[in-house]
Amino acid sequence: MSEVTVENRPTTKGSAKIVYILYMVGLIFGITGIIGVVMAYINRDEAPEWLKTHYQFQIRTFWIGALFIFLGSILSVILIGWFVLLFWMVWLIIRSVKGMKALDQEKAIDNPTGWFF
Repeated sequence: MSEVTVENRPTTKGSAKIVYILYMVGLIFGITGIIGVVMAYINRDEAPEWLKTHYQFQIRTFWIGALFIFLGSILSVILIGWFVLLFWMVWLIIRSVKGMKALDQEKAIDNPTGWFF
């Protein structure tokens, strides 16, 4: 039941799970986060409604995370930036784990446009 065919193209929750994994791997290898957001943009239009919330959540996670990285990098000169970057890392892990948990249960994200967890 996790597969829906739209215009003869299968859309599964597996691609959304890969995006969450790419985000967490992106903590070590930054380029995987960019690959993940591209995948989310590509797959969101063809997904069923409950899965669209995951892609929206992933896209917002990427862009809000990019803002945290930008601010943390600038503020790292005055030491507070390191705390912003640490917060971003914890925030990203929590959002990814929360998303994967909801994905495994085939549930929509409650608030995909939220800034926090």
